[in-house]
Amino acid sequence: MTAGDTVAIVSPASWPEGSVPTWIARQVEAWGLRAVIAPHALDHRGYLAGSDVDRAADLNDAIRDPTVRAVIASTGGCGSFRIVPDVDVRALRADPKMLVGYSDVTALHQVWNAAGVPSLHGAIAGTHGDHVRRLLMEDADTVVDADAAALSAELTTTGSVEGPLSGGNLEMLARSVGVVDFDLAGAVLLLEINRAAGLGMVDRALTQLRYSGALDGVVGVALGSIDQFAGYEDRDWTVVDTLRDHFDALGVPVLGGLPLGHVEDLVTVPLGTRAVLDVDRGRLTVESPSGV
Repeated sequence: MTAGDTVAIVSPASWPEGSVPTWIARQVEAWGLRAVIAPHALDHRGYLAGSDVDRAADLNDAIRDPTVRAVIASTGGCGSFRIVPDVDVRALRADPKMLVGYSDVTALHQVWNAAGVPSLHGAIAGTHGDHVRRLLMEDADTVVDADAAALSAELTTTGSVEGPLSGGNLEMLARSVGVVDFDLAGAVLLLEINRAAGLGMVDRALTQLRYSGALDGVVGVALGSIDQFAGYEDRDWTVVDTLRDHFDALGVPVLGGLPLGHVEDLVTVPLGTRAVLDVDRGRLTVESPSGV
């Protein structure tokens, strides 16, 4: 993207607080870009940002508009999965443009991945907000260093692997099995986990991904923060115990302690581009999604 290009702000899932789309617009306009807020970005239908039809229309209008060069999700929440079948994949392949979002937006990241179009897992937030600008407008790689003191660092193993970075929110990935045709063979798997559903959800989601074959061929795991589980146990069982069961079964290098996912100062990373997971150095490096 270059100065003057247009970014569309959409709400494919839940509705954001009323000031959020305008705040995002101001941020991207400060970068020299033009921002447009989708017509239904602030609609309310229960916890959804309007009807499925209207949310899908906003997203597809942005995909089909040749002047729009990137799409930013205003928030996550719930609802992206409901519009997955309605995404105009043919138009996305014909005119690739990046999607920015995380959490529930993982459902849409799988659509982008299946279409062969890079996307950005993250948000314009915290001290790393300007990194999104560099990812959109500059040929900049992303380097993420692990925090050895973080809870997820207890799961770190050894080794170094490389492959396209793919994945996102654990629960959304599991629910995508059988709905989105995603292939993780040869990929470095990015996982971010929300405590909301407890350890049972973590175990069920990873079991489904493993037993369905979705994780066959994964070469490594880049694990986001699980600090929100600190001090939380279920019958003397912790999230670290649960994750170790499944990661040991995968038998691949795992790097925890990464500031990705549901953290206040998250780092945005490209999905669908080459990544190097260097566990011994405690570092994830992801190539720029330049050219989209």
